[in-house]
Amino acid sequence: MFERIVSELGPWNWMVLGFILLVMEVVAPGVFMLWIGIAALIIGAVSLLAWDAGFWTWQVQVLAFLALSLVSAFVGKKLVGGRHGDADQPLLNRRAAQMVGRMATLAEPIKNGRGRIRLGDTLWRVSGPDLPAGTQVRVTGAADTDLELTVEAV
Repeated sequence: MFERIVSELGPWNWMVLGFILLVMEVVAPGVFMLWIGIAALIIGAVSLLAWDAGFWTWQVQVLAFLALSLVSAFVGKKLVGGRHGDADQPLLNRRAAQMVGRMATLAEPIKNGRGRIRLGDTLWRVSGPDLPAGTQVRVTGAADTDLELTVEAV
């Protein structure tokens, strides 16, 4: 039954496949099936023009479809991927990095390179030279992996 449908549709097989892939993109969006569907529609259009040509066998069509799918996915990635540029607030989800440059008073002394400061309503772990509690310090750095600040005396 499937072979009969494929043989009766002829060059329209690629168009049907392209529309099925586009519908799949609408049902499960992810901007992946779109590029493959576009490649199938292009191969379908070429098949309508070159269907009777001797070189346009199903093997050539499949190879052209695979190559065009890769090219269209690459071009699509370049077109859509460009919108993930620099953010207008690069420190938005990097709370510790937002603290760099701020002044604070040591809530606990820095002993053996570790202590605590209070910024706002939060106690932050800090590292730096040994200093007594109550010393004014400036935050000079922030570790990305944990919420620890580096400080120096003012």
